Amino acid sequence: YVFLNAHYVSSFLSASFMLLIPFSLVYQFMTNKIYNIDFILSRLKYYGFLALTPTIILISTIELFRSPESDYYNIKLTLLIYIIMLAVFYYKEVLDFRFRLKRVSEKFNYQDSVYKFTQLIRDSSSVTQVFGELKTTILEVLLVSRAHIYEVTFDGNIKPYEEVNLHSYHDTYQKQFSKVISEIGKIVEFNNGFVMKIGERGGKSFVILCLSKMNTPRLTLEEISWLKTLAFYTNVSIENVMKIEELMSHLEEIKQQESNPVWLKKLMYTIEEKQRSDLARDLHDSVLQDLISLKRQCELFLADFKKEDPCKNEVQDKLVQMNQQMSDVILMTRETCHELRPQLLYDLGLVKALSKLVAQQQESAPFHIRLNTGRFTASLDLDSQLNLYRIIQEFLSNAMKHSQAGEVLIMLISFQNKIVLHYEDDGVGFDKEKLNEQSMSMGLSGIKERVRALDGHLRIDTSVGNGLRADIEMEL
Repeated sequence: YVFLNAHYVSSFLSASFMLLIPFSLVYQFMTNKIYNIDFILSRLKYYGFLALTPTIILISTIELFRSPESDYYNIKLTLLIYIIMLAVFYYKEVLDFRFRLKRVSEKFNYQDSVYKFTQLIRDSSSVTQVFGELKTTILEVLLVSRAHIYEVTFDGNIKPYEEVNLHSYHDTYQKQFSKVISEIGKIVEFNNGFVMKIGERGGKSFVILCLSKMNTPRLTLEEISWLKTLAFYTNVSIENVMKIEELMSHLEEIKQQESNPVWLKKLMYTIEEKQRSDLARDLHDSVLQDLISLKRQCELFLADFKKEDPCKNEVQDKLVQMNQQMSDVILMTRETCHELRPQLLYDLGLVKALSKLVAQQQESAPFHIRLNTGRFTASLDLDSQLNLYRIIQEFLSNAMKHSQAGEVLIMLISFQNKIVLHYEDDGVGFDKEKLNEQSMSMGLSGIKERVRALDGHLRIDTSVGNGLRADIEMEL
């Protein structure tokens, strides 16, 4: 009504919406999630002051070419232009923040260029890419026309980093190169540019040389601070990328050797045990609990079931059979959970867990199992205990499937900073010359890998009809 002299919303409806203002302000002050009120108020004061000058200039210009249409025309026009200018200044900052990665020109835009640079090097997979992003950023912001990267060794030898035909540059500025290699971010200026150390690795320093076609003014304090910030970010990124490259190179060498190192095997078995533990927990918390609940419902139904006629007796017999089958499934699920995650090992240690494992296997094994752990007193970390447990578990599983043995002996001994695991059975054995073939079919390959993860030694003695003997030695 003030500006256009017309009503577009009724006073009753507009008054009801006025209630939104205090409620929204209270919510903003309490949560501080939608807007930072203090920041907005401070910016409004700043832009309110800036908007005064263009408002006065526009009003004066309009007054020169137009006569007022009413007594309050100048006041209305002044307020309207002032509000428009205030909104323009405010939303300019909002748009600058939103599009800080897509500016047409980055000259002297220090703060946003640092943010843009960090976002770009985050996705870099090589040192060359990191250096390329650094050069692009400096060329976009500063008054320089060329940027080159050099390697400087500890003995003063200078060479271009993956660039050619640049020998004249580092010969000309050799003194400046020698002055900056003492610390990251150090800058030495000269008439048409500057040099700065941006990183180091393996006794080498990486230096950037920035040149202009004409003499450039001295770097300001803001520009020096900005360049040092870029140098520190670049150095951290170089460290990370080179470590990843070294790791990938090491893994490629391992792949060609077709042999995994001990640390990688330990990592793989640790991940495997974590997956086993998670699976056991899921089975116990979901499937097993559902089965137990279903079994209890069946038992309650059987307890209330009346034996009155043969038909009901037949139904009762089927329910009893289903109840027994559920008991078997529950028992099997519990055993599976214990095999996946031997809780007793976590709670009471390796010896108690092996005793329970042997007792469980003895219930279904067609042979007699003797376990001797009386001379085992070593203190092992959890990963080593798990690996020894899995090795013995695999030996017993192989004996059940392949050995046709009558006696199985397992001895676990610790003495003189050594641990010895001895396995022996009187089964059918196999031809030792075909050990590699039997390793795959009998699961011995898994045992060999776990022994390597323990940094131990495995010795197998067997022949057809003379059983199997295996000795594992590892250092404490």
